[in-house]
Order: sequence, then structure tokens, then C-alpha cells
Amino acid sequence: MKIDRVWAMPNKHTFDIKPIRELIIEEIPPGITIDPFANKQKLASITNDLDPQYNTDHHLEALDFLKIFETESVDCALFDPPYTPRQLSECYKKLGRSVTFQDTDASYWSNLKKELSRIVKPGGIVISFGWNSGGVGKVNGFKITRIRLVPHGGVHNDTICVIDKKVQSKL
Repeated sequence: MKIDRVWAMPNKHTFDIKPIRELIIEEIPPGITIDPFANKQKLASITNDLDPQYNTDHHLEALDFLKIFETESVDCALFDPPYTPRQLSECYKKLGRSVTFQDTDASYWSNLKKELSRIVKPGGIVISFGWNSGGVGKVNGFKITRIRLVPHGGVHNDTICVIDKKVQSKL
């Protein structure tokens, strides 16, 4: 596993942070790449964001978006969800929606990871971002191949980028 550390200024648009954008461009394989939380980003070939203000291919809940893909049909997924219940709440509030227990429960995140495991091809990758290095997980048939730690300094949390390769169908 390769681990690297690159300093950068924080930005609410994760993919606008230079070392993160460079990592994505370096790691993204040819083929179908999806992004269930695309926001304004266009690095994936198929994009989704719940917020209709963004020019994405779909405006679905992330789990519903993942469910439209056939089993083992995706080469790469970019996985940059809201990192905290507070961030999720801010996103939903902007859309006039309320956050429910189901939206912030740990099973919500594990269900997203299960769907990623279902749709990513063996040998495909998930590039995930957040404040932890869990990735998609061994239990879902993935192995971490690279971690990039992006410290932002001061009181800002680091961004942890995890490259997970699907080594087998779900265990």
C-alpha cells in the first residue's frame, strides 16, 4: 500500500483541492466512472447530485442512483459524501428537506458501500474521501492500495483519500 501526505488549503469542493484532483486524475481508470455526490464536479462519466442546481446526469438519492447500475458494470466510483450528519443536514436544509435517523444511521453508509461493491467490476476501484480511512472495506471484497492524507492546517480536519481495489466479489 502506498501512503503519501500532501499539504493543501481546505475547500468545500473536495475535487478543487489540487493534490486531491491530481490523485483522481492519476488513479481513475479508463471505462465507466460514476459519482453519486458530484456537486459541481465533472470528473466522472456519469454524475449524480440530489441538488437540481448542479448540471449532473441524475438528481437522485445516492443509494437510488447506485441501484440503477448493473452488477459489476462500473470501472470506478468517486465516493465523496457529506462527511458528517451536520454537513448532510446543511445539504438537505438547502433543498427544503429534513434529515431523518435513517439518513444519519451507520446502516445508510454501509448500504451505500454494499451497492458500490455490487456494481464495481473485479479489478475496479473506488476512490473515497472523508475524515477516516475505512474505504469500502475488506468485508465488501476490497483492498486498500493507496492512501493520500491531505492536511489543511490549523483547526481544519485533514481529508483522507482512499483508493480501494475490488479484489473479489463480496465475501
